[in-house]
Amino acid sequence: MPLLLRRFLLSLHDKINNVITYKPWLSALICGALSPLGFAPFDVWLLSLVTIAIFAKAIISCHSGKSFFYTAMAFAIGYYGIGVSWIFISIHYFGSAHFLLAGLLTGIFILFVAGVFALPFYSLIWIKPSLRLLIGVPAIWVLSEWIRTWIFTGFPWLLMGYTHTDTWLSGWAPIGGVLLMSLWSLLSSCVLSSFINTPYSLKQTSALISGIMLLWFGGYGLQQIAWTQPADITSNNSSSNAITVGLVQPNIPQDLRWTPEYQSIIKERLLLLSEPLWENDWIIWPEGVIPNVYHRSTDFINETKALAEEHNTTVITGVLYDEQPGLSEETQVSSNRTNNRTKYYNSIIGIGNSEGIYHKRRLVPFGEYVPLENWIRGLIDFFDLPFSVISSGPSQQNNLRIGQYTLANAICYEIAYPALVAKQAVDANVLLTVSNDAWFGESIGPIQHFQMVRMRALEVGRYIIRGTNNGISAIIDPQGNITVASEQFVMTKAQGHVIPMTGTTPYMMWQNYLILAILVLLFVFGVNLKANTKTRKND
Repeated sequence: MPLLLRRFLLSLHDKINNVITYKPWLSALICGALSPLGFAPFDVWLLSLVTIAIFAKAIISCHSGKSFFYTAMAFAIGYYGIGVSWIFISIHYFGSAHFLLAGLLTGIFILFVAGVFALPFYSLIWIKPSLRLLIGVPAIWVLSEWIRTWIFTGFPWLLMGYTHTDTWLSGWAPIGGVLLMSLWSLLSSCVLSSFINTPYSLKQTSALISGIMLLWFGGYGLQQIAWTQPADITSNNSSSNAITVGLVQPNIPQDLRWTPEYQSIIKERLLLLSEPLWENDWIIWPEGVIPNVYHRSTDFINETKALAEEHNTTVITGVLYDEQPGLSEETQVSSNRTNNRTKYYNSIIGIGNSEGIYHKRRLVPFGEYVPLENWIRGLIDFFDLPFSVISSGPSQQNNLRIGQYTLANAICYEIAYPALVAKQAVDANVLLTVSNDAWFGESIGPIQHFQMVRMRALEVGRYIIRGTNNGISAIIDPQGNITVASEQFVMTKAQGHVIPMTGTTPYMMWQNYLILAILVLLFVFGVNLKANTKTRKND
């Protein structure tokens, strides 16, 4: 049997090697286009393992920094061209940009993100040739992912660890987050690639397979550990302090949510959907759903507050909060129209038995603010979207408090930032995220976004409540399981419960410092201080 396996690997090695080395950039482009099938809603994670293995083989077949970069760039163009194609929908259908212009802007964005992905791969020239596959490619890939979590405010989309939200590797999420899962996934692919690249001896093959199996079975073992506990640890019954939650999904059309004539319809819809939910402890309305700024919606907010107090519940909602420095709350209402010092925040407030307000910190370019505003605002409608004048909230904010429990908050895009959510969750019992995914249309974007929410639950060991305008509204338990979920693109409501949790996962303590320490060690071990002359010359 070992002899037959060896012959098979040798034959496979020769055939794939001929294809990949002929046009490495073409192999990379095709693999990049196929790799997003590993993410939701497709979830063909095994395919991504294979395509990354072929990409790894293609890139190490190159011999210069430029060829490393171009091959990685080809992969990334396919990767993001398919994986974030929903951006075109946002620009064209909701940004009112012409079909061709939307295509051009989407293409420019894809090229930019692809460049950020590919540039670190140039450093493969400094990795020892014998270690480029098993150390260089995984380490550089994950370094690239980490860079994309913060550079230019960040675009942490399509991190490879998300493809393993439902595999045994997810057991590592509470240890090192999605980036550590990415590293183990990349290492698995590169070990597979090494069998294609080099016909190892039986002893070497067994060692590599054993190492990868240790990571996967280790993840399964880690899944059995309860890193956090119900907040009422004195009770033997965890359901005794369960909080009932009602989710309101109004399904408001994106192009009508700020029109004056639709405001009364939105208010009626919110109250109509909430009517059968008043017996719940908390009721969640989605991001920015109140159809006017905070200080012009006081009558509706007070009406809602009266209903909440009558039923001894709390409504938590997104709202566009208007703030003017130096003015009292009473003065703001009358002076908003004339005072150009008004600041607007994308916020979460509690109506009823709650304390605090949360202002969104990580904003969406063009949707909430316009980069280089003085240069490009007004050129086309897409650069002048309604309320693309949002200010970023303070970096240090208190979480919302409802009764005796604390909520960590993330508005829409913020849930994509692992370290940001982990930091907020330290002193919180439950996570709350509100969103309006109508911007994505009927694309794969909302499903990808929802997959990120599930990963955050795994990382911090907390229930997550997700309230959205048009789906998916859901409740997710600390193991990333969906306990309640709504249909998309319908006006609906849902009910479930959450259990407030306490305790700290390792990732909440370390955040991304663990993965950065691992990457530093890998680079120290793999770097070749005397890169060969031929490699430099080829550059």
